[in-house]
Amino acid sequence: MATKTVKKQSNFRDFVQMHKFAVAGAFFIIVLILASLFAPLPYDPEAPNPGVGISPPSADHWFGTDITGGDVFSRTIAAAWIDLSLALAGTFLSLIIGVPLGLLTSVKKRWSDNLVRGMDAFQAFPLLILALVLVSLSGNKLYMVVVAIALINIPRYMRLIRSEVLSLREARFMEATTAVGVPLPRALRKHVLPNVMGMITAQTTLTMANAIVVIATLSFLGIGVAPPTPSWGSMIRAGSSNMISGEWWVAFFPGLFVLLCVWILNQLSDAISDFNTRTIR
Repeated sequence: MATKTVKKQSNFRDFVQMHKFAVAGAFFIIVLILASLFAPLPYDPEAPNPGVGISPPSADHWFGTDITGGDVFSRTIAAAWIDLSLALAGTFLSLIIGVPLGLLTSVKKRWSDNLVRGMDAFQAFPLLILALVLVSLSGNKLYMVVVAIALINIPRYMRLIRSEVLSLREARFMEATTAVGVPLPRALRKHVLPNVMGMITAQTTLTMANAIVVIATLSFLGIGVAPPTPSWGSMIRAGSSNMISGEWWVAFFPGLFVLLCVWILNQLSDAISDFNTRTIR
């Protein structure tokens, strides 16, 4: 046990040294979430201030104010908790469903082939439109946003895990476990799953980046997070009409945070994939 702990700590130190920029990006997202939860914001993110109106960035309002007088900085930081928590919940739901499905469909049975074909047919539908319909029919319930994200990403997890497990089943250590009579479910759980954890971690960061885009898209279209609750997508939508008249800050800053979070998560996924490849070699 002590040896395993030391090895994990060593791997973590190696990862930090090799990918400092990706680790710094992950730290930024963690700080952003903590700030949205605990930091004292300068203004109430949900309270309008008609007396101020729309104004550019200043010492009093770092990111300016929107058309209702709301502080864009406070709303942008507060929106991080809404958007990132929904993205994390949707990613986790797709993970806990998609990974077991990938393991199950790696068993060469007729029902597993039928399930794979069913998932292929499901992916043929425009999944974002399906998400729009589901959330709209639910009356903009936030839990349906999580379900919609999961529906979009479960097939991706399933296919990824299935293809990886099918290739690992031909490895010598799997032949050895079969030869000594280890049941296949136990072999998959004890020997195969640990070997794909790095790939699952990399895919999870990509899934969360995709989830942020989906949530922002839904909010931009007026579905999902309802005003006055701040959401990056709804803030971009509210500020897009002001871009023509020069009030760029209303849409720019929430859009910048969406871009930063998605870019950081993609960089982190690349770093994890690269580290896994180097470790295997």
